[in-house]
Amino acid sequence: MTYREATGWLFAQRRQGERGLSRIRILLERLGHPEEAFQAVHVLGTNGKGSVVAYLEAAFRAAGLPYGAYTSPHLLDFRERIRTHQGLILEEEVVGFVAWARGEAWPEPPGFFDLATALAFQHFQKRGVALAAVEAGVGGEKDATNILPRVALTVLTNVGEDHLEALGGSLEAVAREKAGAFRKGVPVVTGARGVGLEVVREMARTRGSPLYLLDPLDPLFALPAPPALKGAFQEENARLAAAALRLLGFPEEAIAQGLREARHPGRLERFLLEGVEVYLDGAHNPPAALALSREFSAYHLVFGAFPRKDVKGVLAHLLPKARSVRYTRAGEGALGRELGEPFFEDPWEALEEAVKAAQGDGVPVLATGSLYLVGALRARLLPRFGQDPP
Repeated sequence: MTYREATGWLFAQRRQGERGLSRIRILLERLGHPEEAFQAVHVLGTNGKGSVVAYLEAAFRAAGLPYGAYTSPHLLDFRERIRTHQGLILEEEVVGFVAWARGEAWPEPPGFFDLATALAFQHFQKRGVALAAVEAGVGGEKDATNILPRVALTVLTNVGEDHLEALGGSLEAVAREKAGAFRKGVPVVTGARGVGLEVVREMARTRGSPLYLLDPLDPLFALPAPPALKGAFQEENARLAAAALRLLGFPEEAIAQGLREARHPGRLERFLLEGVEVYLDGAHNPPAALALSREFSAYHLVFGAFPRKDVKGVLAHLLPKARSVRYTRAGEGALGRELGEPFFEDPWEALEEAVKAAQGDGVPVLATGSLYLVGALRARLLPRFGQDPP
């Protein structure tokens, strides 16, 4: 079996039945419970999870810790999701896991995320990981990552309107699902506000979880160095990560280095193409789109999205500052011409046309709406700058 065949099989696996932990529990039992081998920081929230993990990962590395990091989705290669102090998971390890999983008889066939999560935890055990930063997929309480038995600290970035249908249909239900992953007595760091914060307070009180609310004036949330990731909205993510690291006992030098050296591709990522600034960002829900739009006075927009996303809500924040817009298909299964006109089947063609328009007025190009769109464009942009996709 080749690596391409293995990942193709993984991507084709669909969860059967309700969301929950039964499938991941069986997977991990058969693997000998690798999840018990390491401590974890469980990172939850509507937006900013990946950025918080990026800061944590960089600080773990600066401290010389044998660490793991598990995030989703990937941009170019499945292996981006599973990282340790020794780099990305190896292709042959992915192939070996898939060969094993395909040969097992499952009472409830595990879905893609169940399988990816089990593979990550097995990999962390093999690499001797001491502490892992683990990003939840969707929600919290019923997410496969909530199987983690040794959570040292929980970060809940925020609560916003994304995956509403899957998580109960209201902001309060979303908050309850995410806060449902709080552990008894385990500290929680959060930037939640409004209705979400009310639910968070209630759940933390019920679980006996010490709650630390984001406050820029609180020394716990101080930034010892300027955050590497661009965008005003990244300051909150950096402060949450810094607080988490302090509560975990990391030295200030490691925290500062982590803030300076964090990398998170596809989030307000800048390229220069034919003299034009091109920004790629994976914003795909209204709160993220609003935060992103505030970073610009104007732009030429390239937009693609998937069904079940609040496309109207996202575009309501993006279109007012768009000098022009080009819609495109973000990937397989993404929305097409129904998004609007002009529509380009090929994202690269849409980007090239936007760049031509931008050459006339000096305004940057912003490509957003989906991380899959960002991944497709990065795959074409990186070789132009002497970088190979992972």
